[in-house]
Amino acid sequence: MTYTNAITVSLPYAEAVARTRQALADQGFGILTEIDVKATFTTKLGPEAGEAIGDYVILGACNPNLASKALAAEPELGALLPCNVVVRSTDKGNTTVETIDPQTMVQLSDSPQVREVANDADERLRAALSSISEENPSK
Repeated sequence: MTYTNAITVSLPYAEAVARTRQALADQGFGILTEIDVKATFTTKLGPEAGEAIGDYVILGACNPNLASKALAAEPELGALLPCNVVVRSTDKGNTTVETIDPQTMVQLSDSPQVREVANDADERLRAALSSISEENPSK
């Protein structure tokens, strides 16, 4: 079972994070939370753990209109919000950007309203990933 949509771009990590933020904003998502996994591992587990994971951030993205519709249909869906978006460095100077696949919600709910929200979120998140790729012609 796949539960993410991902792209790998030949961008430095910091630039990929900035482009991801912009691409999400362009699709109506705000960033509610941010977890710097490398910094957290370094603080809690030691420098070796931080270096082992490398540059890695989890952005908690939320589109208020979609979240409102989802929660109106099924308040329990709050456990799946916000949508996590991961930006992580990979080998050879590349960066991977991954979003949760909103269709995961559809597998957990029979609600037509949830399906509608998932389809809209999926379209927006895929558009965000696509725009990051388009801004990076080498991929």
